[in-house]
Amino acid sequence: MEKQRIFAYILIGAIISFIVFSLAVFLPNLTLVWTIANSPALLGEKFALLVSLYGAIGTNFTFLAAGYTILMSLLFGLNVTLLIYLVRSRSVGAVGKNAAVSIGGLISGILGVGCAACGTFILSAVLGLVGAAGLLTLLPLGGEEFGIVGVLLLAYTTYALVKKIREPNVCSA
Repeated sequence: MEKQRIFAYILIGAIISFIVFSLAVFLPNLTLVWTIANSPALLGEKFALLVSLYGAIGTNFTFLAAGYTILMSLLFGLNVTLLIYLVRSRSVGAVGKNAAVSIGGLISGILGVGCAACGTFILSAVLGLVGAAGLLTLLPLGGEEFGIVGVLLLAYTTYALVKKIREPNVCSA
């Protein structure tokens, strides 16, 4: 494969990883992000304040949550890049269940995103609507299990995609 194409795949993976990581970091601070975006401050000041929110990964997240958030972002970017490569080199039908499991892993991982103070952000809100938020306290890690499951699903699909890419591009009779 030529160097330009390899660089393009690396760039796609890095951009997608950055977007997923940004969403995970900004999600617990959506109100603040919205307030910053709508403030009369200068664009440079808004940008600097938004960039400073990335420090929340070290302060608002537990060590475990920060670890699986970073891993989830990297693995999802890698997964999408591998899916793109597989579709471009084969056909859409070759992707099949790997795409569904990748999306499932991301959704599971996002359910586990949260901070040390408030626990899992999305899951607490969703369960709170049906009066079941207390169920998270029964889990040994307080809902962080969803993030771990998300990373494991993404790791599995990465392995499955690499295995699929390495298979010959012909039917085995």
